[in-house]
Amino acid sequence: MTDIKLFHTGENSVAELQGTAMALEKSLQTLIEKNMEAFLGVRFLASEFATTNGGRMDSLGIDENGSPVIIEYKRASNENVINQGLFYLDWLMDHRRDFEWLVLERFGAEQAKAVDWGSPRLICIAGDFTKYDAHAVNQMNRNIELMRYRRFGDELLLFELLTSTSERTNSEKSVSVPISDVAGAGRARSRQKTVTQYLADADQDLLDLYEATKAFLLALGDDVQTKTLDNYIAFRRLKNFACVEVKPQIRHLKVYLKVNPDTVDLEANFTRDVRSIGHFGTGDLEVIVTDAASLEKAKPLFEKSYDVA
Repeated sequence: MTDIKLFHTGENSVAELQGTAMALEKSLQTLIEKNMEAFLGVRFLASEFATTNGGRMDSLGIDENGSPVIIEYKRASNENVINQGLFYLDWLMDHRRDFEWLVLERFGAEQAKAVDWGSPRLICIAGDFTKYDAHAVNQMNRNIELMRYRRFGDELLLFELLTSTSERTNSEKSVSVPISDVAGAGRARSRQKTVTQYLADADQDLLDLYEATKAFLLALGDDVQTKTLDNYIAFRRLKNFACVEVKPQIRHLKVYLKVNPDTVDLEANFTRDVRSIGHFGTGDLEVIVTDAASLEKAKPLFEKSYDVA
């Protein structure tokens, strides 16, 4: 569908490195599973997870927003990995406790309670996809990402996100299934207002500021998606690169970015290192956006976070 060219540059010459996309070998699945968080922003849960109907999900994980993630690998040119993955997505939605048990055993009860069933994801990885695959995915009202891989020699591995779609339903109405039977006596969910409620409380100036921030973040690339959670709105590619909180009481936005605070000249009341400070969302750098001027000043940081996501 697309072509990536990678070159080795010498002092007096340039040589193209030839990328290969042979049938996806088991060793690549193993490599991805061992480094899933680094590659995809997804924490690994299980490999070859057996379903009750005789199928096996290649890889299963949970992303940084608490959404279940199924990863399927296309090993043969005639394998319909997208349909297969959709079948597993439907199975998973009907067997939520099985997934929550996995999260409970690996990450504990709090993480299991926080699983977000509003938008489970399917990531399909292959040496290549056809234009028909991309067209089909773009017609579906599901969270599906097609990712192509290329090997360049023995040491270089490239992942290219070819297309990414999100459910066009109201993502703010995420479904949460109590797991008191799994993790002990369930506690009531926090009574704290959600980010959606905070947006409803915001005055027009803060709403305009949020919309301007949102428009800039979305315009950073065609691959940007949004996900509304209880406490923040995530802007992501494969991984989050900006998590936005709305603070109507003090009339500003807090944006958490995946930017190393050590690379930034921190300014009081604008940027803060939050590596050792608990907060919602993901990212080590907090940026406070209070008006159009601070938004303009924040834009290079937004771009920097997008580039590394």
